[in-house]
Amino acid sequence: MSRKRPTIADLRAMKGKRQLTMLRVLTMDEAEAAERAGVDIVSVPPELVLNPQYRDAAPSLFTMPGENFFEIGTADDFVRWAFRLYKAGADAVYCSAGYATIKRMADDAIPVIGHVGLIPSRATWTGGFKAVGKTADTAMQVFEAVKQLEAAGAIGAEIEVVPVEVAKAISERTSLIMLSMGAGTGCDAQYLFAEDILGQNRGHMPRHSKVYRNFAAEYDRLQAERIAAFSEYVADVNSMAYPEDRHIVHIDPKELSLFMKRVDGAT
Repeated sequence: MSRKRPTIADLRAMKGKRQLTMLRVLTMDEAEAAERAGVDIVSVPPELVLNPQYRDAAPSLFTMPGENFFEIGTADDFVRWAFRLYKAGADAVYCSAGYATIKRMADDAIPVIGHVGLIPSRATWTGGFKAVGKTADTAMQVFEAVKQLEAAGAIGAEIEVVPVEVAKAISERTSLIMLSMGAGTGCDAQYLFAEDILGQNRGHMPRHSKVYRNFAAEYDRLQAERIAAFSEYVADVNSMAYPEDRHIVHIDPKELSLFMKRVDGAT
């Protein structure tokens, strides 16, 4: 049975009723896998949703393209960027820029997802890559940021690495769709990166990530197989084992004789 792609109204109606699932996917294969697995929401690179084949692969995924704010520019740049993506089939856009930029897009009816807590592109303001909101003062700052996003017209916010108790209290006090990355089940959706779930990440694994497969080992195995296959090819060429007769074509002997007479006469 095919699924219906949720609207913003659908997501708002589900707030507080069940946990939605969200992934950051980078490729068409990952998007198709998310679709077939029943994931609700995906964050994607802009170029993925601009691919004309994207909606064939992921017809029911609520799709949110995004880039770091410094990759896009001013508020006007964001509007032009968002319109292009919305036209291509995006359901909302992610924006970690300031409230004025978010309001500028929201005023033009572009659905915007903001970001609170640990914001990687602005982590210097909160002390680096660590949890945000572990004191009453910093927890209030997260809450106030959510209220600022509400006022700017955002439809939701990623809330990243905020204490679970704080995130739950905030989610209960906002109309925004709260997307939890390491902020517990008191929000509206759980958000992980596909590369972490698939075990592709060879570096630091965030506390909130969970590995379900070991693609890194599989990639190592495939690379070893590539090297072995290429090495065998080199050896075959050097030993003249390749090409074999089945890999080439022949000319009819009569045609070859005629060709040789002509080519010898031309030299």
